[in-house]
Amino acid sequence: MPDQIIAIIAPGDMGGGVGEALIKAGHDVVTTLVGRSDESRARAERVGFRALPDLDAVVQEASLVLSILPPANAIDLARDVAAAVARTGAERTEVGPVYMDCNAISPDTTKQVGDIIIGAGLAYIDCGIIGWAPGKGPQPTRFYVSGPDLVPSDVLAVDGIMVKSAGAEIGQASALKMLYAGLNKGRFSLFATMATAAEAMGLLDAFGEELAFSQKDTWNYMQGGISRLPADSERWWPEMDEIAATMEAAGVTGDFHRGASWILQLMAATPLAAETRETIDGERTLAETVAIFVDQLKK
Repeated sequence: MPDQIIAIIAPGDMGGGVGEALIKAGHDVVTTLVGRSDESRARAERVGFRALPDLDAVVQEASLVLSILPPANAIDLARDVAAAVARTGAERTEVGPVYMDCNAISPDTTKQVGDIIIGAGLAYIDCGIIGWAPGKGPQPTRFYVSGPDLVPSDVLAVDGIMVKSAGAEIGQASALKMLYAGLNKGRFSLFATMATAAEAMGLLDAFGEELAFSQKDTWNYMQGGISRLPADSERWWPEMDEIAATMEAAGVTGDFHRGASWILQLMAATPLAAETRETIDGERTLAETVAIFVDQLKK
């Protein structure tokens, strides 16, 4: 497929990794850095994004626009892009722009985004990303896509990224992402909840001794993994609410994931939430981490 101009909003950890993979494949990756953090600006420059002045320029230049943001911002970005299309008169053509929402949102939310984008005259693809950012995990990053016309997403099938169809209906890709994240991140949140409760009851050592004896793999993860969760907590707790809504729409309880949202919001209220994946204190122990969570419980 010929090289294309692909926009990524925004160059965070995942967006930056996706952009880097696309740039290495020969594509021109653009973004706008208005309102973005210094960290995002530095990452965009390091990876090789071409910065455009605003969303107006993005919708005029890009053939494909990828929304890769915290889930709580998905609808707002769609509205901003729709407004940019109205201001510039950008129209759907054979080469674009096509809008793809890649955020961790429920099927209902992605349909709301789709209504905004289609109402603005653009084509829409629902997407759920599973896995680490390209190049950071042992497997390719999986882009599950759904919608009536998925051909524009083929351009994303580069080294480090796998593109897979989840169906012809908007919402199917997001639902698959919700199922995966509900199991994966919900499991991590459960571990953190139980360790926090154990610390609050003065039983963390005894709990750990039993897990080390009977569930060694789980205990090993808890010792190394829970201290890393606060860095993602502000992004993950809204995702748990989206998963809860997805479960309830399927007729099953959303209470598991509302509980996961609660523990992640607790983490997000601690000083540890100021860490990023690059600045996590790798020396901090599980006991030190959950002691901070318990201190937050008392406030």
